[in-house]
Amino acid sequence: MQVRADQLKAHLSKGLRPLYTVWGDEPLLAQEAGDAIRAAARAAGCGERQVHTVAGNHFDWSSLLGASMAMSLFSDKQLIEIRIPSGKPGKDGSAALQRYCGHLSDDVVTLVQLPKLDRTQQAGAWFMALDNAGVTVRVDPVERAALPLWIAQRLKAQGQQVQAGEAGQRTLAFFADRVEGNLLAAHQEIQKLGLLYPAGELDFEQVEAAVLNVARYDVFKLGEAVLAGQVARALRMLEGLRAEGEAAVLVHWTLTEDIRNLKRVKDAVSAGRPLPMALREVRVWGAKERLFERVVPLLSDHAAAHLLEAAQVCDGLVKGLKHPDWPLEPWDGLKRLVLMVCERVAAGQVKRSSPAGPRLALEA
Repeated sequence: MQVRADQLKAHLSKGLRPLYTVWGDEPLLAQEAGDAIRAAARAAGCGERQVHTVAGNHFDWSSLLGASMAMSLFSDKQLIEIRIPSGKPGKDGSAALQRYCGHLSDDVVTLVQLPKLDRTQQAGAWFMALDNAGVTVRVDPVERAALPLWIAQRLKAQGQQVQAGEAGQRTLAFFADRVEGNLLAAHQEIQKLGLLYPAGELDFEQVEAAVLNVARYDVFKLGEAVLAGQVARALRMLEGLRAEGEAAVLVHWTLTEDIRNLKRVKDAVSAGRPLPMALREVRVWGAKERLFERVVPLLSDHAAAHLLEAAQVCDGLVKGLKHPDWPLEPWDGLKRLVLMVCERVAAGQVKRSSPAGPRLALEA
């Protein structure tokens, strides 16, 4: 049984199940989900707690199986936590977890904590056993588009809210820009506002004065912003990655890989292949797949080739080579490449809506 993280509280209020699996790569939401399960277990009479951390290949799985069948010395029920930081229990662990799921007891509540899992791990017999025998809670990062609403909900929970209308949306957008990619810090900044100001309405000046710039940027999210044509966000992320000490060569590789895939998909579509088939052939999935579906029809063959040539020039810049028509500084070259892709995306959108529309102003 699968339950979303935001549904967990309501689920627990209806009764406690013997097994819960929390997995994903968002530390704050994983911590909150685990805390909610622990609180429900204590309320249900689990007075004893055991924690087993699987580290390396020498974990004693027999001790875990024994602990689950042993009676608690201090209470009627016990909580057993199984933490697998690597997400890979191994062959012995896989067999042990499947046996464990087959002998669940009403006197034991088990909480399994895992990191983000790939498709192969999710299809593993051990994870399928956990999913079938109990409740699975997946915790994913809050995407940028959903972050203002998430912030508003957290503020509401502590009795605060931003102004209504456009002013409030501007405040939430500013807040989201300051904390993007760092949900734990976002939570702390929200709590800070609760300490600094009384319950009620917050204006932009109060939020601006209180909220620190704690954003952390993912180089792969940069590619998504560029393909979406989000110029301001893409440039902000690029500057953030530079300030964080990210390697220019990694940023270039990520951008170039997207450009290469755009060219491959465009060539395949021009040769008569259906777009979904072309995307599968170059292994474009998830959020990138949706972006490619919008961008590829906007690009001409010439535009795709031009972007690939620009990426090749930029490759030389990050490796120390000069080009007479490009900036000397690699990060300035990356900025130019980002703007070129954003311009092509925006120009295609304008052309689709109005053939006589203006080009994107890169200075904006």
